[in-house]
Amino acid sequence: MKAIVQREFGPADVLVLEEVDRPAPGSGQVLVKVEAAGVHAVDTNIRRGVFPATMPAPRFPMTPGREVAGTVEAAGPDVEGSWIGERVVAHVGFLNGGYAEYALAPAASLHALPAGVPFSEAIAAIGTGRTAQLVLDSARITGDDIVVVTGASGGLGNQLMQLALSLDARVVALYGGEAKRAAVEGYRVDGLIPVDISEQDWAERMKHELKDESPSVVLDGVGGDVARTALESLRRGGRHVIFGWSAGAPVQVTTEDIVERSITVGSILGAPITAMRDLETRSLDAVAEGRVRPLVDEYPLRDAAKAHTAIENRTSRGKVVLVTDTEG
Repeated sequence: MKAIVQREFGPADVLVLEEVDRPAPGSGQVLVKVEAAGVHAVDTNIRRGVFPATMPAPRFPMTPGREVAGTVEAAGPDVEGSWIGERVVAHVGFLNGGYAEYALAPAASLHALPAGVPFSEAIAAIGTGRTAQLVLDSARITGDDIVVVTGASGGLGNQLMQLALSLDARVVALYGGEAKRAAVEGYRVDGLIPVDISEQDWAERMKHELKDESPSVVLDGVGGDVARTALESLRRGGRHVIFGWSAGAPVQVTTEDIVERSITVGSILGAPITAMRDLETRSLDAVAEGRVRPLVDEYPLRDAAKAHTAIENRTSRGKVVLVTDTEG
């Protein structure tokens, strides 16, 4: 079978397509014929050799990839044979191996795909989508809220935009530049206010579009100056939820910010998560029910290096996914 192989830490071009042996499922495992594999910013860090001490160091040669969707081809000796032939999606965790035509997955991590959910969208649900559900729980959004979503053209921000709209909130969707406009405006519905942060007067435009009302929630995965401007726009009692800082630095918050307007600033980062499977199930249900249609950016398996580069250069739109074949 073909797989992406990495033999050392380094730039994206250390990811090479090679012919390797097909793995065999062991105890508690299944073999998945991979149709789509998720690519994450964490994958790019691991590739470069940057990862927390809590994460086991990769052993070379390795095949990256922690999210797979496809059809179960074989099952380990203690796994129910009824899984064979099922369309599934799974987060394989530290097992890795997703960037390949076949990959092993723990049977306990499998989700049977709801009818009509494409493999690539399932990938976006199983990883990015579960994080979106966690952010949503933290933000406690209702139909009375005005929600600012930073990075709304990205995989996570785009799902949060759609989820907030499904709760009847008004949403200010921030994106950067003409190339990312369609990723937001393609979902245009009542209550959606797209704002291009590459325009110098974007904050004034946001204020104008809201007719001088103030946002009640900021969902922030970008950080930096954009997030700071969004935080400053919050109404008294507003909520700012941090889930990353793709701009390179987190939003700067002072005690005065919190005290003067009684705003709350929280983060899902580092919080213990005890209901991961429930988050995954809820995310898949949201896709199956049409409340979310994940934005995906597909690359052929052989172009894994290009996919990594797109994430690192922030040129990707939506969840980056490697596809091994045309989905049926």
